[in-house]
Amino acid sequence: MRYFISTGELSGDLHASYLVEKILKLDDDAEVFAIGGKNLEKLEINIIKKIEKLAIMGFVEVIKNFNMLKKTLDETYDFIIENNIDRVILVDYGGFNLKLLERLKKNKPEIKVFYYIPPKIWIWGKKRIHKIKLADEILVIFPWEKEFYKKNKVEVSYFGNPFMEKYKKREKTGEKILLLPGSRKQEIQALIPYILEVVRKMPHEKFILKLSKVEDREYISEKIEEYKNLEIDYNTSLSDISEKVKYALAASGTVILELAILGIPAVVIYKTSLLNELIGKLIIKYKYVTLPNLTLDEEIYVELLQKDCNTDRILSELNKLEKSSSITNEQIDRVRNALSGNNIILDYAKVIVEGKK
Repeated sequence: MRYFISTGELSGDLHASYLVEKILKLDDDAEVFAIGGKNLEKLEINIIKKIEKLAIMGFVEVIKNFNMLKKTLDETYDFIIENNIDRVILVDYGGFNLKLLERLKKNKPEIKVFYYIPPKIWIWGKKRIHKIKLADEILVIFPWEKEFYKKNKVEVSYFGNPFMEKYKKREKTGEKILLLPGSRKQEIQALIPYILEVVRKMPHEKFILKLSKVEDREYISEKIEEYKNLEIDYNTSLSDISEKVKYALAASGTVILELAILGIPAVVIYKTSLLNELIGKLIIKYKYVTLPNLTLDEEIYVELLQKDCNTDRILSELNKLEKSSSITNEQIDRVRNALSGNNIILDYAKVIVEGKK
């Protein structure tokens, strides 16, 4: 069978790679094509386009890159049709993938389309639910999503969160502070000045700046090699690095859930343009943005967003972590229990390859 995977950023690429590993084991004749990144590339499938230029953050940036995104959408649709794809798997990246879903179901309804990790409409408002419903199967990875769709009379599949099969709670802690500025150009450029200021103001601490890839270095204008208390890491997995660090300073995103499952305390930071912030405030209905906080509906990780994302506040919250971890084993276990399951990734793959369980 021929499969096409559509991702648009690194977190989706990571989740898609877990899924494709299982699909390849279930279907000996599988031929997989993808818009993907470094994680899917490792599986030696057919990457038709890399995600680097697609990983765009914010409403304004999407408008600026409209022509490029439209061209990519047209090329992707044409590729699927011309190559007789049997199964299309959309992974997150709602703005692009919902358009692709609509076009496929309008013109080629016989192609089975699966939405794996649909966009977070329970945060952004449910007006897009009628578009997501066009998918043949919707596969969600958080328990509250299942309840949300059930209330809206939409059937979905939920087996647990894939990270539960990939990350174990660390057994020991180290002495370094982990710095995670995100994987997208806009995130790195917005947050790195605050991160480096923290490194400057904590000269007796040792830091690890973890970048997603070597190319991300070009988004940092300062000569970070001059910081004697800072090492840069490109290749070590989060699991392997977890026991070297005591806590983290991290951009809001999927990585915060990974930190929680590993048991790493963190301060969450995020900064976007004023216009993006104003638009977001009109749309977002939830009091938290990080997934562990949403999972338990309580503040496990302090969120320093927008004006609160400043050096003084960051240093203050890191100092609190130094004195007393803000994330307890009890909280970690509650997050893990809420997201647990059996044969999680395999069951998602079976829905795609064999049909609904």
